[in-house]
Amino acid sequence: MPPLAHAIRPASFEEFTGQSHVIARLEGMLSAPRLPSILFFGPPGCGKSTLALLLAKAKGLPYVRVSAPEAGLAALRGLIAGKEILILDELHRFSKAQQDFFLPLLEHGDITLLATTTENPSFSVTKQLLSRLHVMRLRSLSHGELAVVARRGMEALRLDLPQESVDLLCFASGGDARTLLNLLEYAAQLPPEKREAGTLKQNLPEQVLRGDRDADQHYELASAFIKSIRGSDPDAALYYLACMLESGEDPRFVTRRLILSASEDVGLADPRALPLAVACQQAVEMVGMPEGFIPLAETTVYLALAPKSNSTYAAYLAARKEVLAQGVRPVPLHLRNPSAKLQRQWGFGEGYKYPHAYPDAWVEQRYMPDGMDGVTFYQEKGIGEEPKLAARIKALRKKH
Repeated sequence: MPPLAHAIRPASFEEFTGQSHVIARLEGMLSAPRLPSILFFGPPGCGKSTLALLLAKAKGLPYVRVSAPEAGLAALRGLIAGKEILILDELHRFSKAQQDFFLPLLEHGDITLLATTTENPSFSVTKQLLSRLHVMRLRSLSHGELAVVARRGMEALRLDLPQESVDLLCFASGGDARTLLNLLEYAAQLPPEKREAGTLKQNLPEQVLRGDRDADQHYELASAFIKSIRGSDPDAALYYLACMLESGEDPRFVTRRLILSASEDVGLADPRALPLAVACQQAVEMVGMPEGFIPLAETTVYLALAPKSNSTYAAYLAARKEVLAQGVRPVPLHLRNPSAKLQRQWGFGEGYKYPHAYPDAWVEQRYMPDGMDGVTFYQEKGIGEEPKLAARIKALRKKH
């Protein structure tokens, strides 16, 4: 018996569940004299291959379906001979050089390519090939859409599950219809008394959360994690931390994000944040996983709760803008180190005032290059510890 996902694969657009935002466009393409080449981009189990098959079958043209990891270019040449449509799963598994194979075929109209990928095509597909494809971005199925798929699956299996159990399986599938149908098949093998929601949850196989470090989710979770810290929401930050770690994210990547957040978002409002983040990185390296989540969680919450100031981050960007616009200006002679006799003759170091030789280890002198008098980049923020740090310089300038 074939897997349930294959057995109940939709035979028409009317039977297809979800992706309503692209169905009308696809039906419009079918009415055109020639079907354009399309790239279906979306997470696993959202219907990419099914839509490609529906299009090919609706056109009534000879087609072949191939999975990129299973076919080299030599074999592919033979498979597409006499075919007008190629359904290619996991296009991203072909190298950039291999993807060039399709350019002349599409350019001359020798074949229509219906490809699928789970990875962002902006990074996984060459620009030349991407320019020849219509990209259709699909999304994970909603709970309601998964419930429709579940009902079809239960009818095929002649399985009767309580609604709470159906809801549980829909939630556990994470928007993936294929995972849902696999879970339904698993539930169908359990004795009836173990299909109630309470016991079913305990008897389900442990689900491995999807976390492709090369896909969009990797960047989306990392972005949400940092923005939750920046927004001082420790609960959301912990949630995204758990999403990353439980889906297999490299904890070293997480510690690097924490170090950057400590500098960029907390900054001088709490100067202890950066040493804590660096200590977290060292702790995770020392204890490893899974216990490494403990210092990671502590640092995440600390940074989320800490006062925030991006003054040093903004100050550097302002200084960088000045350098890029005006170039590197000559360093004032008195700040240059006279490491050779000739340099002393040129006036290097002449008139330099050594701050430690003055009261409070501070003395008024010019540090900016010529033409930059009065230019400032750092703008203090009156948050946390930063006013105390800035107050010292203000006081010294008034005093002297």
